[in-house]
Amino acid sequence: MSELIHAEGDILAAVDVGGLADAVADAGAWAARRTQRPLTLLQAIERPSAAIGGDLSGSLAVDSQDALLTELAALDERRAQLLQRSGRRMLDELATRLGDGLPAGLRVAQRHGAIVDVLLEAEPQVRLFVIGRQGVAQADTTPLGRHVERAIRAVARPVLVVPGPFSNIRRAVIAFDASPTATRCVAMVAASPLLADVALDVVMVGHIEAAKRARLDEAVVQLCAVGLQAQAVTVEGEAESALLAQLARSEADLLVMGAYGHSRIRHLLVGSTTTALLRRSPVPVLLLR
Repeated sequence: MSELIHAEGDILAAVDVGGLADAVADAGAWAARRTQRPLTLLQAIERPSAAIGGDLSGSLAVDSQDALLTELAALDERRAQLLQRSGRRMLDELATRLGDGLPAGLRVAQRHGAIVDVLLEAEPQVRLFVIGRQGVAQADTTPLGRHVERAIRAVARPVLVVPGPFSNIRRAVIAFDASPTATRCVAMVAASPLLADVALDVVMVGHIEAAKRARLDEAVVQLCAVGLQAQAVTVEGEAESALLAQLARSEADLLVMGAYGHSRIRHLLVGSTTTALLRRSPVPVLLLR
């Protein structure tokens, strides 16, 4: 079982110029205050490769090809320097905006490399990753950026995925299907200060047989036993649409769910309930393992 969110480690917010930097930083600061842990704002800078489109062997002499490659390499180096400088300015502005209100302090850092590699390198010192649903790396602007999905697949720590401007979390929906993954998620929430004072709806979708209802009630009892505000909710329908509807009905600010589906799927795959909810959720999604 992966390290629980009550274990030691930084809150690491992966920010990027032109992405959801403000929202991710705000979410990271919220988590840092709740857990009394340091916050690290990290930018990963992917160095561009010096590549020439097409086959120039028949159109340029060797000396001309070498000169062009040298010029392109110089341009790439200049671009990397500009990215680093603009990223440093972004990090300084975010640090200034967050101010001194973080109980365990704030760090800023830049690393060269692909976002997934950077996060995996940092993971041993991380308690919770915070990333934007879009824009976590340059040109990553799809509804669920490929870098985001790859990062979620790769890391073993909990991940908070932010879809837009972040506001304080007052109510959360916990997706519960009585599976071992969902049961572990409830245990992690119960053991962590992250959602203390947050009203929790533990939601089960579909036909609820007696055994599953008993597991749902046990989950609520477990949460209430540590002083959390929790209630059981059952809804009909298909998992994805029913959970999205429940988010709206309860005016929830957060969706909590396992990083794996309750079916045969053992990884985040396109088309799974987890990935679909990540793409469509109007509120941040906290993925637990």
